[in-house]
Amino acid sequence: MKAARFVVRSAGSLSSGRVVPREVEHFSRYSPSPLSMKQLLDFGSENACEKTSFAFLRQELPVRLANILKEIDILPDQLINTSSVQLVKSWYIQSLLDLVQFQEKSPEDQKALSDFIDTLIKVRNRHHDVVPTMAQGVIDYKDVSTVDIVANQNLQYFLDRFYMNRISTRMLMNQHILIFNGSQSGNPSHIGSIDPNCDVVAVIQDAYECSRMLCDQYYLTSPELKLSQLNGKSPGQPIHIVYVPSHLHHILFELFKNAMRATVETQEHLPALTPVEVMVVLGKEDLTIKISDRGGGVPLRVTDRLFSYMYSTAPTPVMDNSRNAPLAGFGYGLPISRLYAKYFQGDLNVYSLSGYGTDAIIYLKALSSESIEKLPVFNKSAFKHYQMSSEADDWCVPSKEPKSLGKAKAAA
Repeated sequence: MKAARFVVRSAGSLSSGRVVPREVEHFSRYSPSPLSMKQLLDFGSENACEKTSFAFLRQELPVRLANILKEIDILPDQLINTSSVQLVKSWYIQSLLDLVQFQEKSPEDQKALSDFIDTLIKVRNRHHDVVPTMAQGVIDYKDVSTVDIVANQNLQYFLDRFYMNRISTRMLMNQHILIFNGSQSGNPSHIGSIDPNCDVVAVIQDAYECSRMLCDQYYLTSPELKLSQLNGKSPGQPIHIVYVPSHLHHILFELFKNAMRATVETQEHLPALTPVEVMVVLGKEDLTIKISDRGGGVPLRVTDRLFSYMYSTAPTPVMDNSRNAPLAGFGYGLPISRLYAKYFQGDLNVYSLSGYGTDAIIYLKALSSESIEKLPVFNKSAFKHYQMSSEADDWCVPSKEPKSLGKAKAAA
């Protein structure tokens, strides 16, 4: 097997399989425009203007799609030539072309506004399976290539940006669809998918119950939840922030699954399982959620890999076409959960005490004005990142004790 390298080409030297439509070249010259949670709320408030949202999205969505398409096009040949990545690329190009059709349409044209919503729904549905399809492409790539350290780092860099890009485009599309589609399918207290008064504890409890139900199905038992909260901003008051409940639920569900699985598998010989403990704290700037388990933890060398797309602590499950979600998956749960946390300038960290348990800590912005989209942009800095080459480590690599030194000690 040939070692994989990220070979970067200029646009003019792309092979025939990498021909980029002129629309991609055009829109990739623009940088994405990140929105704050406050701006997203303003777009969907009582005086929301569908024409304004239409005029913004018909430009912004092609820009975001074009930027990530440029990065797809500098992936290694062995990766981009997999059928899965080719399929993903075709979806993105088709979606960009579908959206470009609205560039010349007038915001005053009611039919154009209606057709735009239909197109957004079509694009969103088309991209439904992007995550598992790209994941399959990575698996196929690993099967035919020896992925060295640099290629692995570049792949991690790309996938973080690719999936973050997807989170952002779905967010924008969902907001427009939910607010202007005319149907009452969404939560009436929400503005699109955003809850201006998100009850954090309620989301935690819901995510716990969903995870518990799954854990009970697999193990016929599950740990209890021990929850405590502290409102340092308004003592004694419930903890509410402006946030996307589905994003928070996604993160929590993944962390609860991990904590429950570790607890049950480590303590199956004990008469009772220790509870999963959750601490929620609201400060002036941040909301922090700590999830702690007594599931034995993981070694430091494993902790470093937890957010890698190339690694999973669980055996790869056999997937079928049913709705049964495995309790542990292909290793994408934690890295994508961290992207959801980072999307609005938060973070997700995991700290483990090997032999004892693990703490997972979610950080979210408490202020909607500071919750601003974190978006990848394809520019010279990003381009140069893929050109990194492997250099000699400037720290000594641990090795066995030299024989001569061992003899000297024996003689002494």
